[in-house]
Amino acid sequence: MTESVLQRTIVPVADPDDAAATTEAVASHVDDVGGTVIAVHVIEKAGGALDKASVEQREQAARDLFAVVRDGLSDTDITLETEILYGTDVAQTLIDAAHDLDASAIVFTPRGGSRWQKLLSGDVTHHLLNNTDVPILAFPEEDVSES
Repeated sequence: MTESVLQRTIVPVADPDDAAATTEAVASHVDDVGGTVIAVHVIEKAGGALDKASVEQREQAARDLFAVVRDGLSDTDITLETEILYGTDVAQTLIDAAHDLDASAIVFTPRGGSRWQKLLSGDVTHHLLNNTDVPILAFPEEDVSES
């Protein structure tokens, strides 16, 4: 079962630290089964409000995140694909992408944040867990001091 779940995984990345931590955690599991990682970054649409950065700036930031993932997977047999996604609801955008890209699972490392931050911003993890038929796997962050 693990092999099929990790065969073609969507791996959302939000920022450089998240991309590095998630890639390290995911690589150790996916490399064992020779799967495909589809690194995705969701550019949130403001839903009518003004965006803080231009689309071009956000797309460049996504490409920079994908470079972090690419570097982290360079010593593995994992196939890497990348997708920039756009949406007003990050969780739903990830779920839709999982269906569109024929992903076997959505895989990530949990991001920090206080309960207050999650209450104010909405908890993507909570929405993913409660609103999808796609398997969700959360890997603990690897302890880089052990490497």
